[in-house]
Amino acid sequence: MQMASSPPPEASDLVFRKIAYRLLPFILLLYFVCYIDRVNIGFAKLQFLDDLHLTDAHYGFAAGLFYVTYSLFDIPSNLMLARVGVRKTLLRIMILWGVVSGAQMFIRNASDLYILRLLFGAAEAGFIPGIMLYLTFWFPVRYRARITSLFFVGVPLSGIIGAPLSGMIMQHMNGLYGLRGWQWLFLVFAIPAIFLGVISYFYLDDGPKSAGWLSDNEKQVVTDELKSDGLAGDRGNKGSFAEAMRDPRIYAMALLNFAANTASNTATFWIPSVLKNVGLGSVERIGWVTGGISIVAAAGMLLIARSSDALMERRWHFVGCALITAGAYLLLPLASSSIPGTILLMAVGAVGGIGLLTIYWTIPTSYLRGRGAAGAIGFVSMVGAVGSAVSPSLIGWLRETTGSLYVGLGSTVVIVLASAALVLLAIPKNEIAVSDQVKVRAA
Repeated sequence: MQMASSPPPEASDLVFRKIAYRLLPFILLLYFVCYIDRVNIGFAKLQFLDDLHLTDAHYGFAAGLFYVTYSLFDIPSNLMLARVGVRKTLLRIMILWGVVSGAQMFIRNASDLYILRLLFGAAEAGFIPGIMLYLTFWFPVRYRARITSLFFVGVPLSGIIGAPLSGMIMQHMNGLYGLRGWQWLFLVFAIPAIFLGVISYFYLDDGPKSAGWLSDNEKQVVTDELKSDGLAGDRGNKGSFAEAMRDPRIYAMALLNFAANTASNTATFWIPSVLKNVGLGSVERIGWVTGGISIVAAAGMLLIARSSDALMERRWHFVGCALITAGAYLLLPLASSSIPGTILLMAVGAVGGIGLLTIYWTIPTSYLRGRGAAGAIGFVSMVGAVGSAVSPSLIGWLRETTGSLYVGLGSTVVIVLASAALVLLAIPKNEIAVSDQVKVRAA
């Protein structure tokens, strides 16, 4: 068999651009639906707390419960994805999460809320780590921050589109057919998840080898580039999950994900409450302003990712995002009497929080490879989900006990500052270096 010579960088760029155009818009759509289903409770609570006689402590605890079961099932889901492929995995995840998400419209008390959030977490478990693993099958390290940022743009996109839409649904559909606006919110956003789960089974391919839309030469380009990173080839012969878990840096990466998820979810879950706290006005108006904040967050995140790839650097970009997040939330109490000041600082905090999550995921996906990667990525995702569980519960509890939402947001400041120190101390620069010739150390 005649082996093709290594193509020039411009030719390989065309191949990966073709792959990006094929995969990323659809994957972004999946994450948009995923994230909006996960966080629309932040808008729904503006109505259902009064309807169901619940408090912010109930809400924070329920928001956190989602991540308890989400974290427990992350590793099994990712290990199964490595065996059965992404198509079957997404079909299962998305149909189940759509059904459970829609069932939240039937909540009548705190117990119902808690049970359904636990079920919702179990249904959605494995989605993000599965997609992160899936992207390593297609893209080499030199594209990693940009590709990751385009995936995570689903977070601000859910705010840009989802927040105003959530506000309009709750405002204008309230009372329709005897249902409250928050009930319509859960129902309307559940339907696309089920539909897209079925579509993903037919649209996606489990890897480049089964992609009929790539030529043999294009498939070879992908294989050669990934092999040059040490990420492709016979993945099953490059370390087990047990071997990967003996590496102490995996645990440092897991703690970094705890902090990144804390920062991202602080913005996601609490922007509507902060805006209501400063007297912004109606739910619909809060939705539009949240959408504007999300536009700023999306632009900032994409610029941060482009800078990270251009400079071939991860750690200091992570530190920079942590400092941006901490600074915004530290200054927020000083702007408590100013609506424009609050909006500005929440936008800055959102840029830092979502940027932190984006840069974080370039670290484990560059470091990990082989058979152990699926389970190890599931593990760091699991610990990150614990951060997502703890943070809303902690903020809600601190608000109830101190009477101040800003005290609760201060807990995020402490966590992200600690993560900035950890990434510099525990993750050596040469372990996550990004270049065309990088050889990522075996797990």
